[in-house]
Amino acid sequence: MTDARRALLTIAEAGLTAIDTERVVRETVRLDGDILSYDGETIDFSQTGKIVFIAIGKCAADAAMAIESILGDHITRGVVVDVRVCPESKRLKTFCGTHPLPSDENLHAAEAIMETLEGLTERDAVLFVISGGGSTLLFLPVDKRNREEVTIFNALTNAGATIQEMNIVRRHLSLARGGYLAKAAYPARVISLIMSDIPGDELTAIASGPTVKDITTVEDAVGVLQKYDVPRICPIESYGLIETPKDDKYFARVTNHIVVSNKRALEAMSAAAEKMGFHATIRGAELTGEAREVGLAVANELRVAPRKTALLWGGETTVTVHGTGGRGGRNQELSAVALAVIQDGEEILSLASDGRDHGPCAGAICDIMTKKAAMAAGLDAETFLNKSDIYSFFERVGNCVMTGDTGSNVSDLIIALKM
Repeated sequence: MTDARRALLTIAEAGLTAIDTERVVRETVRLDGDILSYDGETIDFSQTGKIVFIAIGKCAADAAMAIESILGDHITRGVVVDVRVCPESKRLKTFCGTHPLPSDENLHAAEAIMETLEGLTERDAVLFVISGGGSTLLFLPVDKRNREEVTIFNALTNAGATIQEMNIVRRHLSLARGGYLAKAAYPARVISLIMSDIPGDELTAIASGPTVKDITTVEDAVGVLQKYDVPRICPIESYGLIETPKDDKYFARVTNHIVVSNKRALEAMSAAAEKMGFHATIRGAELTGEAREVGLAVANELRVAPRKTALLWGGETTVTVHGTGGRGGRNQELSAVALAVIQDGEEILSLASDGRDHGPCAGAICDIMTKKAAMAAGLDAETFLNKSDIYSFFERVGNCVMTGDTGSNVSDLIIALKM
């Protein structure tokens, strides 16, 4: 609609293109005869027994298509679990789970993964592709009738807990998280290609670290629950908290490789901005904090920046929920807050790299056009923010960014332009 918006969206598209899952997998994994190379390491299939492939998370379907086309009949068996419907495969069992809340579909998928990992030997190898969203998909409580995780998740989310804190708790609620998949695959060789959606790329936090040795304990999980007053809603004794595997033998033949993170998106966005004549600065890849506070901070930093500036961030903010029944996510909230101080010639876009900001849109644009549209409609963003229903605001004002499910997931991306 304007040169400024075209620049904003061109930069965003550069970031999303760079983290395209199939592209990342094909750049990471190579097969030359019987030799598989990945991220600087190799494995000789001629000396290997069974080859098991497991893909979990929001990138699983795209990753599985790429891996299956590369490895073909080398794959003995496998499982793919995504939040989207996966293409049918003659070699792989596919599951479509729910997110962000677990369900019976997730439970059945996690059980299928554990069954697929049974009976492996030292000669066998397991190739995992793990991505964000995997925590919810790997729902396998000790007592399969236990559904308290839904209550716990909602309580932590509404209280504004960080993703790292939430995953400390979730690692101790499932027999498929916190290193349990490494234990299930033992004594086979395990290669995990990990797509990070966590600020700081903390391995134990990405999909709750199913192939990573967890250093936290049940006591740490209880501490998080108490911090956010969850026991008042749901008594701790009903949670089914379990300790994660601590024996080093389960991890001796495991290698975990981060193959993509928001840094790749940020670098691509920076290059795109520079090509269009902006002076681009990556302000950080580990942005955290309340979306309301971050939105104002981004807008105020843009305010004092010189013309032709592009400021870029990656990370994941939090939202403390007020009221019930509201819609919308942290990216829309960040953009809406910035409307109060945005000026002509300034553009801000915060978007979820997976295309889903707790709803159908990826994020929203904050600029003078959005501000004028809100004024013309007689709508005040603050009213919607106060009841945590910011999607209803943008639904009426417009200026949401719609990408659909991207099949990628490297946390949120924030672009601020001064024209």
